[in-house]
Amino acid sequence: GLGQADYAVASGLARGIDAAAHAAAIDTGTIAVLAGGLDQLYPPENIDLAERIVAAGGAHVSEMPYGWSPRARDFPRRNRVISGLSLGVVVIEAATRSGSLITARRAADQGRLVFAVPGSPLDPRAAGSNRLIKDGATMVTDLDDILSELGPMRDRPPAPIEIAEEAADDEPRPADVADDERAAILSALGPTSVEIDEIIRFTGGRPAVVHLVLLELALAGRLERHPGQRVSLI
Repeated sequence: GLGQADYAVASGLARGIDAAAHAAAIDTGTIAVLAGGLDQLYPPENIDLAERIVAAGGAHVSEMPYGWSPRARDFPRRNRVISGLSLGVVVIEAATRSGSLITARRAADQGRLVFAVPGSPLDPRAAGSNRLIKDGATMVTDLDDILSELGPMRDRPPAPIEIAEEAADDEPRPADVADDERAAILSALGPTSVEIDEIIRFTGGRPAVVHLVLLELALAGRLERHPGQRVSLI
């Protein structure tokens, strides 16, 4: 569905959901981000899929040199490239400790949209994605949930570089959180829960910035959410 709406799909060529995403988007455009060099396709069972991606006009991307065999530490590292290429990151399924959550955290750091598909509260494979939704990610139950968020970003014509820089100086975008804004929000937090609206009033910060910083803290495991739109530091 995303491909038919003219979006490319980027993923990590891993087993399971990554491979399914690539396979579904081969005809409409997909990008495989590799943990090793471009000549070190992994896992071996997805080599045929990787070759089909390029043959159909897609791409392989890697920051590692030719000949570099991927190590365990290289896979979480490459996730920031996946999120950096993207307008938004959709987490389909994630356990409490999952590489998908690393990608979501990178996406939040980079000012990208974060989406998550809900799962059964009894399924440990959905614990991480359900937590993302509690922490402010956009819940996805159908394609329109994604398209409605991406549409305004796509339809907005790109501004010339000099205009974008001037606008950033006059009115920072929500993703451009200044150090003093982040410090003020952190100073309003503590081990005792406080209402999010109270944080906004106390700091005088823009609501979008406050929610973004809270999402960053939640993805880093430093924030706990309580009933009544209250939060506290862990």
